[in-house]
This record gives sequence, C-alpha cells and structure tokens, in this order.
Amino acid sequence: MKKPFWMSMFVVLMLACGLARAQATQTIDASTPEGLVKGLTAEVMAAVKSDKAVQGGNLDHITQLVNETILPYTDIERTTRLVMGRNWNKATPEQQTQIVEQFKKLLIRTYSGAIAQIHDQQVTFQPLRGASDTDAVVRTQVLNQGQTIELDYRLEKTANGWKVYDINVLGAWLIQAYQSQFNEKITQSGIDGLLDFLTHFNASPARGQS
Repeated sequence: MKKPFWMSMFVVLMLACGLARAQATQTIDASTPEGLVKGLTAEVMAAVKSDKAVQGGNLDHITQLVNETILPYTDIERTTRLVMGRNWNKATPEQQTQIVEQFKKLLIRTYSGAIAQIHDQQVTFQPLRGASDTDAVVRTQVLNQGQTIELDYRLEKTANGWKVYDINVLGAWLIQAYQSQFNEKITQSGIDGLLDFLTHFNASPARGQS
C-alpha cells in the first residue's frame, strides 16, 4: 500500500485526539469544530513529549490508544465508506464491518511512527469558510523545520458531537488518495480480494516490531 508522506498527519491528529481526551477533557471546547481542533492541537504537543512509547512508534501502545480513546473523536466508518465509494454498497454488512476494522489497522500500522515527528511545530488557524451547521473545514498552517504546510481538517457534527473524517494537505484529501488504491484492488480481485490484501498486510510484522 502506497504511503504518501503527508498522510501520516491524519494519524497524528487521531493520536492527538486520544492523548488529549485522557489528559485535558475539561480544556477542550468541542462545541465548535475549530475549538475541538485547537484544543487537541495544543494538548498533543505536551502529551507526546511525555510518552516515550508513543514517541518510539510502539504499535501495541498506539493500537491501545486508538481503541480506547481515539474513536470517539473520529468517524472511521464514514471515512472508510467514502474511500470505498460505490463499492461500499457492493459489500455485505459483514464485509463492511471487516473493511472498516482492517482500514483502521492499516492507518495505525502504516503511520505508527508519524507521532514521533511531533516536536515544536507551530500551528496557526485560518478563518472558517463555507461551514454549515453539520459540516466544516478547519484550515491550519503548520510550520515544520522552516517549511509551511497547509493542513485542513474536515469535520461533521453528529449526535455525539463533532468528529474528524477527512484531512487535506497541500490540496490532496486522504479519502481521495485511498479511493484509487481501494478501487484498483477491487477491480482486480473483488471485495474479498481487498479484504485478503488488507488482512495479510496488517498481519505481517510491522517495521520496528518483532
């Protein structure tokens, strides 16, 4: 599975959600999309620096974080559904459940080391544009080692509050990037072929893991 450099930032945000939830729930304003992202961004800088296992990209530790604390802040099912596109309705309910789980594992495994890249980056927030009552894009600029990266987060408002489901870096959305890869696998070998590929990929030893 191809691994664009910028897509690691998606997992960085997901990990930030989990770390911040455990340490600073009272300081995060989740009533607005911008407040949610701002609070999480501020908290993750300190949280990562205090967690040596996460800095080292420990897969088991990161997986535990995702399963216990990250999912409430993200809509991985919607992300997966959009990545699948029209192929989503071709899958059985059981296959849909398996694809969501395997895609989550794929993101965790592929970008488990991304969190270690967080050090002293500076983040500035841009004014919201085109936000509705249920969908919004929080636009930020990240200054990383002298390079400015445009980083946008798309969020939806659900019955359980605002959740992140897509990310855009330098004009490329994560969902769009994976759509072509998933569609290619399905075209070649069907839904079962995609599941087989994801399952075997996720079962193989991760880099840096025994």
